Amino acid sequence: MNLLLLKAEELDAEGIARLSGRRLEHAREVLKVQHGQSLRVGVLGGLMGSGEVLSQDREALVLRVSVTQPPPPRAGVSLVLAIPRPKQLKRVIPAIASLGVDRVMLVNAARVEKSYFDSKVLAAEFLDGLIELGLEQACDTVRPTLEVRERLKPFVEDELSTWAPPGALKLLPHPHTASPLRPVPTATHVVLAIGPDGGWVPFEVELFQKNGFAPVSLGPRVLRGEVAVPAVLGAVRAAT
Repeated sequence: MNLLLLKAEELDAEGIARLSGRRLEHAREVLKVQHGQSLRVGVLGGLMGSGEVLSQDREALVLRVSVTQPPPPRAGVSLVLAIPRPKQLKRVIPAIASLGVDRVMLVNAARVEKSYFDSKVLAAEFLDGLIELGLEQACDTVRPTLEVRERLKPFVEDELSTWAPPGALKLLPHPHTASPLRPVPTATHVVLAIGPDGGWVPFEVELFQKNGFAPVSLGPRVLRGEVAVPAVLGAVRAAT
């Protein structure tokens, strides 16, 4: 944890916050905080700064918080992601939050096991916790918006045009595609559609192409979803 993430309602009028649970345990057991020590903090959805340790015991960590710094700039990326298996999703969501993705739509696909929709990992509270882990790691406070759709075709045909920012470049990373994925200027918002392990099936590729997506390749290797997501995000925003 590189940032203690607070909610606005945890701060009183004088900027004092009392933290318990996972954050208290991390501060005591990992950071070994002492009275007067300054910790890096951020307010969820807001500014970042520092928190002076006023006291700490087994019940609470009490901080005097001052936040004046903006969070890091956004990546300018939206992500349509075929739901990976639950163990992968636990790693992918924090990575997405760490990399500054603006919005995520988790979707069904032909190669997605239907049982994934019954997993507790897709519960909103659980996903929020994974997002916060990623924000704490990256020293960020702005969470991506995240939604789930059980039917791919209606989302692509009926919702995608308004879900994606106007003028966005739509790319479909897919194995065995001739055109390589190249860096995109940061001024251009990018919508990426990343499939499940094994990739999108031909019907799905055609569906995305009909709705403005250009297939691109990451090279000759077929990547698992948990590897493909950071690889694609890194490639599309690489320095030009």
